[in-house]
Amino acid sequence: MFYKAIIQGRLDFGTPRSFETVVKMYNYRVENYHKNDILFKAEDIFNEETNELNIERFVGNVMEKSFKSTSELLDYCVQFAVNGSIRAWLVDNGEILHFHLMEPASDKAAVQSYIRGRSLVKVAGRQDEAIEELSRAIEKYDKHAQAYERRAKTCFIMKKYGDAMRDYNKSLGIDPTIPSAYYGRARVHLINNDLEAAVADFDQAIKKSVALEPIHWKSRRLKGETHIKLKQYLKAIFELKLFTKRAFKDEDSNKGWKRWAFYNYGIALLENENNEEAIEAFNSALALPEVSDGIQMADILRNRGLAKKKSGKNGYIKDIKEAASLGDALATSLLQQIK
Repeated sequence: MFYKAIIQGRLDFGTPRSFETVVKMYNYRVENYHKNDILFKAEDIFNEETNELNIERFVGNVMEKSFKSTSELLDYCVQFAVNGSIRAWLVDNGEILHFHLMEPASDKAAVQSYIRGRSLVKVAGRQDEAIEELSRAIEKYDKHAQAYERRAKTCFIMKKYGDAMRDYNKSLGIDPTIPSAYYGRARVHLINNDLEAAVADFDQAIKKSVALEPIHWKSRRLKGETHIKLKQYLKAIFELKLFTKRAFKDEDSNKGWKRWAFYNYGIALLENENNEEAIEAFNSALALPEVSDGIQMADILRNRGLAKKKSGKNGYIKDIKEAASLGDALATSLLQQIK
């Protein structure tokens, strides 16, 4: 039986010697253990000029045995690398059967410093330690794109936005395939109010990730919001419609942003004069439980009322009155105008 496989990633082996060793072992294992079960020929994925293994994105229908054999061999190769990662999915009708995240875990100094630093990035009060370890990884191997990306993330958490931008640029200069680096740099652009640059980086984060990853949808959501700020409502509608139609699993952080997304989708539709669709979007937002997403019930009611009014529907005054009763000053002002 065939399933859909998605495999992408990049490994940096650091030195010609390590590169030669891993290519030799790859070919040996293909010949002696796996034969025809491997999805990639060595010459298609190994680059002698850069000492790298690079799979931009493979998508194909494969047997489960071939997927497992290929993942096993790639995981073996990972341990020769000093930097990088490979992500592999086997999917059946949208359901993930297998997922493998393969990253170096050897005893190389740069690898161990990176692992320690990465584990501390989001630990409250330990960001300085994270930066020390990640900087140590970079000192050991100055082309460590992932260490630059994680150090940039740490700087962002510490509100050192200039340092974050510097490290995101460094990371992407070394490896332009890391979606989290584009996503992080886009957020710095938002802080700097450089909205067009933010849109461009969110777009790259979407392209460099796959729809099975949370970052893909975080990028779509924030890209949609940025389009609204730019008054590019059709583009916002495109992104937010996709987000609102997506069914997120409970463990996916994107699920908690569904109410926010429906509301902002409604705003974009309302601004684009798609009034009846806007009403439906606001209805969907109201049907979801209130969460800490920055959206007030009164905002949704007021805008649903406006959409009803513009589309000639009954009940718009009731919505605006209810919003006003919740303390919404804009709704109170609208009521006075209606009277």
